[in-house]
Amino acid sequence: MAWSTRELADLAGTTVNTVRHYHRLGLLAEPDRQYNGYKQYRSEHLVALLRIRRLIDLGVPLAQVGDVGADSLTAAEALAEVDADLQAKIERLQEARAAIATILETDAPADTPAGFEAVGSRLSSADSSMIHLYTRLYDEESLTDLREIVAHDDDPVTLEIDRLPADADEQTRRDLAERLAPSLAQNLRDYPWLLDPGDRLTRGEQATRDTVVDAMREVYNPAQLEVLARASILAHRLAAED
Repeated sequence: MAWSTRELADLAGTTVNTVRHYHRLGLLAEPDRQYNGYKQYRSEHLVALLRIRRLIDLGVPLAQVGDVGADSLTAAEALAEVDADLQAKIERLQEARAAIATILETDAPADTPAGFEAVGSRLSSADSSMIHLYTRLYDEESLTDLREIVAHDDDPVTLEIDRLPADADEQTRRDLAERLAPSLAQNLRDYPWLLDPGDRLTRGEQATRDTVVDAMREVYNPAQLEVLARASILAHRLAAED
């Protein structure tokens, strides 16, 4: 029995271009040609092609297929590596499914920062943007504390600051800063590392500071920035008094 390239590809469940690609890589031997120049594939070619497809389906990289098919020791090593990669992918997919389930359950935004799905619905767009950055700048222990801070933030002044217009008057800014300061001070008492986060950083202190400052200027308007700065100063004074 002999087949054309297209017939061979159909039998193997692949495409003509894929068969030709395997020829170029030297994975599949070229068949004899008929008098008219057309290739004439036989059972040996079909079996070889099916073996190649099987290894690829298992996840063996194309560049290793030839070695794996010819050497049982190489095959064992390659399959062990593929298995480890698959296990890592499975874990990532399981984490993704768990995150999606939490997002759907809590009605959080789909782009909520990783690890903050359970509190995503409490975050303003600006706060969410900052936390996205924090996940790259602070260690996991710090992020756990930050999740706790967000989860227990029931101060109504937070929502007022989120809605504060850029042209808010001086009295409103001062009032919001004074009302926000006590909760910030309590965070400093509960999480002392906030006063000196050096050991919690995954980047250098200067790089972290520059990144955070630039980001805050982008996501908060001038009035919000002033309130946050004033509240921070007041909070540090309150914490220092303790």
